[in-house]
Amino acid sequence: MTGNELSIQVIRSKRRKKTIQAKLDGTKLIVYLPAGLSEKEESQLIQKMKTKVENKQARTVLNGDDYLAKRADEFNKRYFNGRLGINSIKYVTNQNTRRGSCTPAKGTIRISHRLADMPKWVLDYVIMHEITHLRYPDHSRKFWDKVNEYKYTERARGFLLCRGMKENDELDDEASE
Repeated sequence: MTGNELSIQVIRSKRRKKTIQAKLDGTKLIVYLPAGLSEKEESQLIQKMKTKVENKQARTVLNGDDYLAKRADEFNKRYFNGRLGINSIKYVTNQNTRRGSCTPAKGTIRISHRLADMPKWVLDYVIMHEITHLRYPDHSRKFWDKVNEYKYTERARGFLLCRGMKENDELDDEASE
């Protein structure tokens, strides 16, 4: 979040049967709930809505910086002669086990918000890895040859492994070659 703790206001309605809603008013989160929920259900729903709002705020802050797009464009020019079709690259808050993902058919790349505080050379490696999927949508030898053109690839992979962010699917793919 942005450093301000959200205060919570709960409004219960007998007319609401199933839907929940949340609205942010400054630093106050107003949560509309059906009346008659158990304390446990209510607590879980409030936490779910609070997490949603905090994640949205985090994405807004992280994606307000155009670092990802600039670096992806620089790498596209440098390593791919500008031939890749990158439609979007942005931070997401719903990737907790992956560093990033790429949808080659759409030209979209998503980077885990957990990487935002990593050293830039590590983030750059993940950007290079994901944009390379636009050319090679697998983890083939050609894919790794291209990714390894980025001079800090091995160092960044080691750094991420030490941080507990291992490449399960990629290591499986390499072993099967």
